[in-house]
Amino acid sequence: MNVRKVQNNKKAYIDLLLLADEQEDMIDKYLERGDMFVLDDHGVKAECVVTKEAEGIYELKNIAVMPECQRKGYGKKLIDFLFFHYSDCKTMLVGTGDVPSALCFYQKCGFAESYRIQNFFTDNYDHPMFEDGTQLVDMVYLKRER
Repeated sequence: MNVRKVQNNKKAYIDLLLLADEQEDMIDKYLERGDMFVLDDHGVKAECVVTKEAEGIYELKNIAVMPECQRKGYGKKLIDFLFFHYSDCKTMLVGTGDVPSALCFYQKCGFAESYRIQNFFTDNYDHPMFEDGTQLVDMVYLKRER
């Protein structure tokens, strides 16, 4: 199993990116300015995109694991890799929908709730978004500090 940085043609992974952020024009807002990593374990199993927001502050903009590979530790492995890769990272932020499965995953990875952006999903996406049967409305930001 290895993690590698994708330097070119990040859109080749659009199907995987869309699992975590289902509107392509929203992905376009961060994809080129972010670093993309893929986790390969006899084939690509997961990806993530990270942006540098300020000195020592990074944001995990997108993380997705192939559906058949979820709950096998690939997402956590990617997050652990990011803290190794970005040695200057003092704070890692991540925004997600207000659903127990997502919040639980990030809490297991060492994140704690930081703040919320009211109506983020309803204001910024051109269609209602659902996760685990719940409509996404607010963006919940979590942070992990070193």
